[in-house]
Amino acid sequence: MKYVILIGDGMADYPIPERDGKTALQIAYTPNLDFIATAGMCSRVKTIPEGMDAGSDIAILSILGYDLAKYYTGRGPLEAMGMHIPLDEGDIAFRCNLITESEGRIKDYSGGHITNDEARGLIAALNEELRVGGEGEGWRIEFYPGMSYRNALVLKSKSKNYKFESEKEVGGAPPHDIIGARIEDELPKEEILRNIVLTSREILEKHEINTRRAAENKRKANMVWLWSGGRKPTMPEFCELYGVSGSVISGVYLIKGVGRCVGLDVIDVPGATGYIDTNYAGKAEYALRSLKEKDFVLVHVEAPDEMGHLGDIDLKVKAIEDFDKLVVGKMLRGLEDEFADTDEGYKILALPDHYTPVSVRTHTKEPVPFAIYRSQAQVRGQNKQKGGRKVRERKKEGGFDEASARKSDLGVLDARAQDLMRYFFSTV
Repeated sequence: MKYVILIGDGMADYPIPERDGKTALQIAYTPNLDFIATAGMCSRVKTIPEGMDAGSDIAILSILGYDLAKYYTGRGPLEAMGMHIPLDEGDIAFRCNLITESEGRIKDYSGGHITNDEARGLIAALNEELRVGGEGEGWRIEFYPGMSYRNALVLKSKSKNYKFESEKEVGGAPPHDIIGARIEDELPKEEILRNIVLTSREILEKHEINTRRAAENKRKANMVWLWSGGRKPTMPEFCELYGVSGSVISGVYLIKGVGRCVGLDVIDVPGATGYIDTNYAGKAEYALRSLKEKDFVLVHVEAPDEMGHLGDIDLKVKAIEDFDKLVVGKMLRGLEDEFADTDEGYKILALPDHYTPVSVRTHTKEPVPFAIYRSQAQVRGQNKQKGGRKVRERKKEGGFDEASARKSDLGVLDARAQDLMRYFFSTV
């Protein structure tokens, strides 16, 4: 059996009054997701355990069946692992956003979606000026460039016995959750982190890259924001839990880090950006190629989440439609062509990891819709028409969306989502 998980990050949404009370999933033309839901089954799963923040790291580890209370140490170390940053015992890794500060408030969590090259220049400046100043207090400061605004900072411990007061998730709140907030009210409580954040503005505000961006009427990336810091986690490998070899495909370092942390191969796809211009079709192509050697693949697309954070319903609908056509549709056709006629066939699970409603522009914790389809000999003939025509039929009532999922008799699967993986890997 071949197993595929397709995650459209943040696809789930609230009803939008100005769009006749429909959600982004209901507005979008998604015949392939609808097929999985109507030819298979559709219900809801709670991906954010009680007492935990709504984030992709927590949600996707939960989807994969991991006990977050036991294994989760923060988002920062997962991002660092995704970036191949070495973490020694005692080191603490942080997600480091390049943000826009204006009049003492957080204006933009992404620094105007700064380019990769510009971000590398700013991170190099921070390393040059802050690394020397960070030799005290038991730590050495190291910034690492990532992709666009998504970067990392590692506090390299000079003493393994040196600890923060809290050893889990040190740092500030996720910046996309506090747009418009006063910097002073949201600064990390740890003195060394506060100093880094405040000093970064002095360095970045006057940098030639930001001077040029301002002249081009673009937002400056004039401050860093440090959040979700933690130490390197240790988790059982995915193959130990489910007996399958597998891979993960994503355009963002966080999901690559999750994959490496649980022993999945990470496949880099050219043109995978983590934004609406990502190489959707390339992700599906590489996923199908990996299934010729492995049993499992997880494909993650970040674009719907980014559009939710922007509060742009039209772009979110476009991202969902691109995901459906270029990832879900291509995967369905490829799986049918390659594996439907084998003895075991394939199983496909599609879902968002969490809600990112355009009305609130951040993540929320409601149970998300999911759909599972398993290839079956008795339906292969009707599903495998030339060019996948059956898959591309017009959207039917009761397809893949939040309202349809609520009508399922299965109910909401448990807070750790472990029932979902058990169900997905069962022979049912």
